[in-house]
This record gives sequence, structure tokens and C-alpha cells, in this order.
Amino acid sequence: MVNEGLLAVVFATVCWWFGTGLILWLDRQRPGLMRWSLAAASLLLVMSLWAAHESMRQTGAWQDYLGFASVIVMWGWHELAFLSGWLSGPRRSAMTPGARGWQRWREAVAALLWHELALLANFVVLWALQTGQPNHVALCTFSLLWCMRLSAKLNLFWGVPLHGAQYLPPQLTYLASYFRVARPGLGFALSLAGASSVWGWLIWAASTGSVEVSTGWMLLACLLGLGIVEHIVMVLPWPLEKLWGWALHKPLVLAEPQLDPPVVPWQGK
Repeated sequence: MVNEGLLAVVFATVCWWFGTGLILWLDRQRPGLMRWSLAAASLLLVMSLWAAHESMRQTGAWQDYLGFASVIVMWGWHELAFLSGWLSGPRRSAMTPGARGWQRWREAVAALLWHELALLANFVVLWALQTGQPNHVALCTFSLLWCMRLSAKLNLFWGVPLHGAQYLPPQLTYLASYFRVARPGLGFALSLAGASSVWGWLIWAASTGSVEVSTGWMLLACLLGLGIVEHIVMVLPWPLEKLWGWALHKPLVLAEPQLDPPVVPWQGK
């Protein structure tokens, strides 16, 4: 059982590390390659939905790995579609200077709306495929990724010390204006505490034998742990180059000359 659990942890970590690195690498390629990559990823998206459905039909280690990997692939499509600028939101400009409260929230939502609706549609499709099927790893993996990513976006909006705006591709640099540079507040504390509590329960239940630990259980626990790490690096400095140097060594390729002044995160109250 220890070997099976270790294999699941390694598999989830490699999927997270390589998948993130691949997206970062593609962001630094010429727009033409990004478009071809998105076309290829769209084909993989269809295949991943089929694979996710197949994984739901039975329980077992192979089905757990298949369901987990299929969701990583479809999540990669959403990341590519978003970072390429193809599927972001109806608002494609920086936040109105001086925007506060409801106006700032409304503009931030408009900047991401299509992306979020696409994620919702993907979730609905997986939910429909799940009906009457015994294996829930694919649906749970997507739900976990979505919740942790939504938490990260909210914390960037509320304010964190380290926002990572320098890694945004040229076509999305305007999003930096919606980030807020600030000390982590109550929202960050609650989101981190909630995620850590769930992760701690998963580990405790597995170690005490309170539940029947499956491969899917270990995959989800590892993925949640990695999501917690992604939240921590919003507060504690950890250069991405240390993990993804192979993907970040090439400078960002600009689609056209950038004449406007750089957009910087908001530092207001």
C-alpha cells in the first residue's frame, strides 16, 4: 500500500510540474505556435472527456489514474485558451483608474467571465457523465482544481504580497491592474485554513484507517497539497525559475511592439 501511495504522489506531482511548465513554455512562443498548440489541445480536450467517462465506469487504480490524467489534460486546455487571450472575458482592458468597491469587482469579473463560464460548462459536462457511474475521481479532481484556482483568483483580487504578474503573457498584462499588492488578510487566512484542514483530514483518515484509501484518494490529497503550496508562494518568495527554469529561460515573445506604459498591480486600499 505504501508503494501504491508513493506512486500516486509522484504521478500527481509530475503531472502538476510538467503541465504547469508546458503552459509556461508555450506562453513564451510565437503567437502562431500558440494557435497551433490550442488547436491540438482542443483535440486532446475531446479525447480527455471520453477518457474521463471511461474512468467513471469502474473503480480501481487504473481508472483512478485515467480519470486524474484526463482532467489534467482538459484543465490544460482551459489554461491555454485563457493565457492565449482567446477565452478570457468581455473586458480586455485594464481596471479603470480609481475604481473601488462594486465597480472594481464588476470589472474584474468581466475580465474573466468567459473563462469562468467555460469552466462551469466543463463541470456540468463531467457531472452529466458521472450520473450512475461509481468512480468519482475525474469529477473530484476537476472540482478541486476549480476551487483552488478560484481561491487563488480571489486572493489576488483581495490582495497578497506576491502576485506573479511578471509571468503574464503580453496579451494579458492588463490583468495585473486587477491584482492588489497588500498583506494577506482574512480571506487568505480562511482559504488557506480551509484547504489545510481538508488536506489534514485526508491524511489523518488515510493514516488511521478510517476510510478505505484508494489511489484516487492519494491523488486528490497530493493535488490539494500542491494547491496549498501555490497559495503559500503568494506570501513567501519562491522564484518559479527554481522549479520551471526549462520553461522560463526564454523571454516572452511579443505579438506586436508594446508602446503603452506597463500595467502594474493596484496598491490602493
